[in-house]
Amino acid sequence: MNETSVKARPRPVKGDVKPLEPGLDSRYYTDPRIADLEQTRIFDRTWQLVGHVTDLPNPGSRIVGSVGRKEVVVVRTEDGDIRAHLNTCRHRGTRLVAEPGESKALRCPYHGWTYHLDGKLVGAPENRTIPCLDKSKLSLFGARAEVFCGLIFVNLDLAAEPLGAQLAGVRPLLERYLGGTMETFGKARVHVNKPEEAQESNWKVAVDNYLEGYHVPVAHPGLMRLLDYKRYSVQTADLYAVYDAPLRDKASDNWAERLYQGVVRPMPGLLEEDRRVFRYIAIYPNTMIDLYPDHVLVWKMNPRGVDRVDVPGAYLRRSNCDTRTRVAQRLNFYISAITTREDEDLVQRMQIGMGNTDFQPGPLSTRERGVSWFASRIRADLGDLDAETGRK
Repeated sequence: MNETSVKARPRPVKGDVKPLEPGLDSRYYTDPRIADLEQTRIFDRTWQLVGHVTDLPNPGSRIVGSVGRKEVVVVRTEDGDIRAHLNTCRHRGTRLVAEPGESKALRCPYHGWTYHLDGKLVGAPENRTIPCLDKSKLSLFGARAEVFCGLIFVNLDLAAEPLGAQLAGVRPLLERYLGGTMETFGKARVHVNKPEEAQESNWKVAVDNYLEGYHVPVAHPGLMRLLDYKRYSVQTADLYAVYDAPLRDKASDNWAERLYQGVVRPMPGLLEEDRRVFRYIAIYPNTMIDLYPDHVLVWKMNPRGVDRVDVPGAYLRRSNCDTRTRVAQRLNFYISAITTREDEDLVQRMQIGMGNTDFQPGPLSTRERGVSWFASRIRADLGDLDAETGRK
């Protein structure tokens, strides 16, 4: 794939019969020791989606973001910059922030140690009773923060390569959908985990499911009525995969799908060629971006143990969308909710099935190219698992 640009409609794979690198064997999804390794070897080193710039509208605004099993507090400083810190007080380790809010400083709820928005310790009650207190050495633990096309990402690796440089090839496409004045709508937010929306599977099962369309004809009858499955395509780069799913020209026999086909049109700023296609972008390891003609959904798969995953997300649209586009959004939600329920059942079945035995997966379809790409990245990051887990 050309790393400098992503065409609006990638070409389908034709005549490629070369076997793909296999998927991950079952222990990657069921072994708690591997789940522990993933924190240090994947989540501590990769860019993690935590929100959108509209989540931090003013100086002092703050949110709490997940980085695997760890937390960061992300703030907008007085000069408008966005900064990130581990959500840990330097006194005795208390969680500093529990929910979104706005304040001029970060104050620990336990003993009152107070930090400037840039992370510097500025106050400790009764500081004369604390021998050798050196505020200059007790700033909050820092993290990298970067805004890309309005999306806020953090990385615990302070020496990490900038995200923008790694996503240069997909920037034009994302700027088309996420550029201009965007607004979040609905109550869902990337930084808010709702227990009722968690799925009973390993996070990689949920990612695998997102990365392939091979299951669509069997498991998603609604999508089959909407999408031109034969023209479904995927292209992969080092850090991301891009999917193109053109819509059918034939009217669906389902009332909601048929009405959606009739009213949908590109949001302001999009092109006519964006009207009849759903696009999906996966950013390694666990960020997903759904690009619809009428709105954008950004979400992530965040692990909560070896067999549970949170899937928080947020809906974005142009602030000047007209009534017709808003009707299309409501219809899209209705249709997507059905697909989501179908996927929830699938990933739970996968988790149960893989827990039954230790096995190597079968060969992958070319429509599962994204699964192969993801498996390759996971293997590279985790290294020799036999040595780590004591397996012979």
